[in-house]
Amino acid sequence: MAQELPYNRLVLILALDTSSRAGSVAVLRGEAVLGVVSTSSDENFSSRIFRQIEFLLHELSMGLEHFDLFAVAAGPGSFTGLRVGLTAAKGWGEVYGKPIAAVGTLEAIAAQSRSRVGHIAAVLDARRGQVYCGLYRLPPESIAADVKRDGEEYVMAPAEFLRHVLEQTSDSDVAIVTPTPEVISEALEQIGEKRGQFVVEQVSTILAPVVGQLGYRHAQRGRLTDSLTLAANYVRRSDAELNWKNT
Repeated sequence: MAQELPYNRLVLILALDTSSRAGSVAVLRGEAVLGVVSTSSDENFSSRIFRQIEFLLHELSMGLEHFDLFAVAAGPGSFTGLRVGLTAAKGWGEVYGKPIAAVGTLEAIAAQSRSRVGHIAAVLDARRGQVYCGLYRLPPESIAADVKRDGEEYVMAPAEFLRHVLEQTSDSDVAIVTPTPEVISEALEQIGEKRGQFVVEQVSTILAPVVGQLGYRHAQRGRLTDSLTLAANYVRRSDAELNWKNT
């Protein structure tokens, strides 16, 4: 079981996102971001991300032993990337005996919304002509970081997701929040007059700072895990699993 956090002071957090090519690392004290490193590259996550961590901790004169909480993007996203990120968080949690906050990638995207509409559709490129997607609801008088998931997360074609959103939200306005708006633009053009129901918000691909902030909020609400129970949310099976099923 994860240890309780030291609530008598601001918690020091190391946040990690390896869900996409734009992997990032952030250090936070509470919800205040102290430093961020991010690069977008085809280089293997397992070599790149640890150099980023080493660089950032050196710049801040910190070591892994100084952190009270490790926050990590748990998916959906790149299978290889997620495995690297979650394995790192598990190792740190085990070695240093610290809790882990698993943050949904789509939650971190939705939480960046600046819109005040009631429904938020978080969208992330899943390749193969599909998107990872989920509907979120913003309660009245709350901030975007308090978005609540409204139903399941899916992987589907963009046009299929838009039809699902229209069915679920009736005539309500919907903010489509995504770091890659191009993956949804063609499908939006094809829905005719219903296009006016949607507002597209492009948000940052650098998710680690938001993962850290949401991780801190999860910790405040007791939503923590540890190295034994931390698991990825892949949504879609990996290529290896699909190929195995087809043999």
